[in-house]
Amino acid sequence: MAEAKTKKKGLALHWQILIGIGLGIVAGIVLCKITPYDNWYKYIKWAGDIFLRGLRMIVIPLVFSSIALGVAGMGNSAALGRIAGKTILYYIVTTAIAATIGLTLVNIVKPGVGASLNLAEEVTAVGSGQVSFIDQIVSIVPSNIFESMAKGDLLPIIFFAIIFGLFMNKVDEKYTGFLTNLFTSIYEVIMKITMFIIRLAPFGVFAIVTNVVGKQADDPQALLAMAGSLGIFVLVVWGGLLIQGGVILPLLVRLIGKQNPWRHISKMSTALLTAFSTCSSGAALPINIRDSQEKCGVSNKIASFVLPLGSTINMNGTALYECVTAIFIAQAYGIDLSLAQQVMIVFTALLAAIGAAGIPMAGMVMLAIVLSAVGLPLEGIGLVLAVEQLCDMPRTCINTYGDACGAVIIAHSEGEELTI
Repeated sequence: MAEAKTKKKGLALHWQILIGIGLGIVAGIVLCKITPYDNWYKYIKWAGDIFLRGLRMIVIPLVFSSIALGVAGMGNSAALGRIAGKTILYYIVTTAIAATIGLTLVNIVKPGVGASLNLAEEVTAVGSGQVSFIDQIVSIVPSNIFESMAKGDLLPIIFFAIIFGLFMNKVDEKYTGFLTNLFTSIYEVIMKITMFIIRLAPFGVFAIVTNVVGKQADDPQALLAMAGSLGIFVLVVWGGLLIQGGVILPLLVRLIGKQNPWRHISKMSTALLTAFSTCSSGAALPINIRDSQEKCGVSNKIASFVLPLGSTINMNGTALYECVTAIFIAQAYGIDLSLAQQVMIVFTALLAAIGAAGIPMAGMVMLAIVLSAVGLPLEGIGLVLAVEQLCDMPRTCINTYGDACGAVIIAHSEGEELTI
């Protein structure tokens, strides 16, 4: 009897998160039936805010310590260059595939034809965040690393961490040993904090989903818009993401990574559900790193380099969404785009995914960049704001899944023994 009790386990975390999502949907609808959204949201929203702030609190120290350790652990610049080359190639190829899938589906289904233009909302705040692509590349080199940390700009932090880790091996051995022990200690402490925070995930996710559903349920017009022509747009986005996440990425894990993709998805389910419910790759990053190492057997040097970099520049789901949205807007305005212009959309979405990561409202800013590249009206962004949340959840999940697949594929290519 005692032995049976020791074997008894609680409900797995990913099931707890799923229950939190389901209860959040029900609670959001019920609460809005009882009283208006403005009367109750502040009593629920704080729990989700604390959960998200907790996850964001650990992202910067986790990214810096893990990347510095990972780069230093590679031992030489040749190993770093090889792994970095594979990683960048994987990200470019998978993002280009995702963008092409989105482009193909939106041209076949044509969801924008006949879409109602009076659904457009004011989007003046988006335009103010635009910067040139060259400026985005220059900004990767931080002028003040502490300012970048304070702002949460991951690209400059990743760049500095790579440089720091590279030069950790260039100093005297006693300093290298000291720094290695220091960053290892920091990394281990941060991972313990991560474990504590993710135990709160079901409660945080419940609060987030309740707030999102309640906000929409309190606005019947928003719900009607979703059920109209925008509903077809959402289905196209979800369909494209399903192909990318359910066919393309698993095939790459099977054929190149030589692993069982469905077992991999199962082991990464907590990170994927966190990304889905929070709409934040950064929030899912600590869990992604932990599960890739502990559940999948990816080494620290691979996981700590590939995953933080991927959460910043690898946006499979977002690139697909940008392409679908740009063509949808063109169709709604009755603008015919040539093949060359559509190729430009794919190319711009690919570059924007790399450059716009650290900008506030990154998804909307990326979309503004893509629209500007082919001369489409920025006001068209207002067409999709009503369903932005519905599209943001699955695309963030695919962004995170693409990173996790990349870690497995790169680890296999480096001869590591995985436990999937």
